[in-house]
Amino acid sequence: MLSARIPRALPCALAFLLLALMVVFAACSSDPERSEAKSGRWQPKPTIAAWQFQLQGRIDLSIDAPVYEVDGFDVSGATVGRLHARGRKVICYIDVGSWENYRPDAKRFPKSVIGKKYEGYPNERWLDIRRFHKFAGPIKARIRMCARKGFDGLEPDNINGWENRTGFPLTARHQLRFNRWIARLAHRNGLAVGLKNDGRQARKLVGDFDFAVVEQCFQYTECGQYRPFVRHGKAVFAVEYERPTSAFCGRAKKIRFSAIGKEYDLFARPWRPCS
Repeated sequence: MLSARIPRALPCALAFLLLALMVVFAACSSDPERSEAKSGRWQPKPTIAAWQFQLQGRIDLSIDAPVYEVDGFDVSGATVGRLHARGRKVICYIDVGSWENYRPDAKRFPKSVIGKKYEGYPNERWLDIRRFHKFAGPIKARIRMCARKGFDGLEPDNINGWENRTGFPLTARHQLRFNRWIARLAHRNGLAVGLKNDGRQARKLVGDFDFAVVEQCFQYTECGQYRPFVRHGKAVFAVEYERPTSAFCGRAKKIRFSAIGKEYDLFARPWRPCS
């Protein structure tokens, strides 16, 4: 009788074992740490720890921040290495949606895609992202440069041209296509990538980007647009230029944004963290 029961019980046991393995696999694949290891790139989680945003001057290594954002052209791989030695993660700042006449690769951008001046920045002009294939070469080279120097993440700036007077009839759809292309390039190069200031499309892009970098969202009451990142377990790095920390730090901590106060010129200091 016993030998007759074994064949019937065996399929049930196998089914139970299979189900258990599926549950374990699902739990592992949803673990952020395991996900980061599998992807091979940095995936910053929501934090209230301060970050550093410096685009001008000699990099001040003494700022006590776990994350630095610095200029991809101006900062060497050796400096990135020194920051890593101090336990910092480093984000590479590059422009992808506007043309800067002072960059060494400026001549690689065809005149046909260079539009109106970026308001407040006389040396910058908007790019026609509808035809990004015409300037894909220098953009890809910039992202490879960031990867080669050892950066952990990428902050591609000016990816909200559709909201500005660029000289081109850009739409939200054009912007989504371009932004997702940039995100794919970053990931192919092993870099985390941040969404910069395109808050109105943050919900649609949260699955493509690993974190967000936001300017003055507390001043202009736009921080809610980026909360989907926190809900998806992704960091939001916020900076305010005109408001005192007392005006935004409490709110930043409540919604789990990493927020700092800076001045527009973005030297190392002043650096006003939410403590």
